[in-house]
Amino acid sequence: MTGRQEDRTDDSVWAVTCFVTRKGFRLRGITYALARATIGFARDPGARALDGYPMITRPGVEITWDEPHVATRGVFHAGFVEVSTPALGREFRA
Repeated sequence: MTGRQEDRTDDSVWAVTCFVTRKGFRLRGITYALARATIGFARDPGARALDGYPMITRPGVEITWDEPHVATRGVFHAGFVEVSTPALGREFRA
């Protein structure tokens, strides 16, 4: 896997797995703010890396209603850097 040389059992590498924004508060940029906030939240107690696995959407292709709970690629551009694409283009790191 390109971009992943660390030990997978290294507990200083954290993962953000999903974001949830309550109905009525969506489409206000809250998920982007949550993505940025996860970086400091993880680093403050000592995480040296934070992995994210966004849903890669394609124009014109319908997705299941609950798939984007992991966030889309654009959300992770709020502070993360794409380091590899092991599963359908899904890996970002902060």
